[in-house]
Amino acid sequence: MKAYLGIDVGSVSTNIVVQDEAGTILAGLYLRTKGRPVETIQSGLKEIKQSLPGDIEICGVGTTGSGRYLAGVMVGADVIKNEITAHAVAATFFVPAVQTVFEIGGQDSKIIIIRNGVVTDFAMNTVCAAGTGSFLDQQAARLGIPIHEFGKLALQSTNPVRIAGRCTVFAESDMIHKQQMGHPLKDIINGLCEALVRNYLNNVGKGKEILPPVIFQGGVAANAGIKAAFERALGMEVQIPPHHDVIGAVGAALLAREEMALNNKTTNFKGFFISDLTYRTSSFECDGCPNSCEIAEIYEEDRVIGRWGARCPRWDIIQEEKN
Repeated sequence: MKAYLGIDVGSVSTNIVVQDEAGTILAGLYLRTKGRPVETIQSGLKEIKQSLPGDIEICGVGTTGSGRYLAGVMVGADVIKNEITAHAVAATFFVPAVQTVFEIGGQDSKIIIIRNGVVTDFAMNTVCAAGTGSFLDQQAARLGIPIHEFGKLALQSTNPVRIAGRCTVFAESDMIHKQQMGHPLKDIINGLCEALVRNYLNNVGKGKEILPPVIFQGGVAANAGIKAAFERALGMEVQIPPHHDVIGAVGAALLAREEMALNNKTTNFKGFFISDLTYRTSSFECDGCPNSCEIAEIYEEDRVIGRWGARCPRWDIIQEEKN
């Protein structure tokens, strides 16, 4: 059976998906990166291999996310794409008529505007963590509420409390103040959901024409309170696509399938055995010019297999081999 592998390495989660030629998900995995992307990729590949049938043949691999280059050189990716492209491709696969994509992950958030199947505009918030999954995790832990119960509690509220949501520090202090005033917890949580949506629309979505169908994806899409707050703010339905939590990896796999079909080539995938190899990373500052680029590199066993961070090709692996 021919299949395609997609890997999305983010700051909070690493997602791995295997899908067949029709796009059906054969296996999907959501893992916490925990600051160790190399180890997480290796353990994820080992785990997902065990859940696949023995007759699977990986015919293409795509990587995306902030750690896409690292993952790409480790596994032998055929295509390495940014998160905007991967999320847009996955959204149009599940909802072909989609015009607006909201994506909120662990550390950043995005909005993607699509018209007639083509990305026409996008914006990202990578500076402030307000409204992202890590902030919601932090508040759920502080309140002693399992994160999967957070949204359900918000839906029980009929009188949300207004929370300052422009900054994580202000939001947390405002929540504590409202707790001390005696407001019910469900109203405070619902107020936080509304504040986070307000912050997203006023910053990430500022100046963007939001038209239906609207798709909400990323890990935070599992929070029913945030979804409901979006629908109240916009006055329109917000859809949650299948596999919303690993949808970046789905997009990477779809891009790999497209790449292999267009170029009719053999995959560069090294194989699942890389989960048993030894990898290490290091970095150094190049002194070749005033740019002083910080070069990151990764070793497979004792061999350098990838470098990135340079503004010129001086440290490219291909260039090194030619010399």
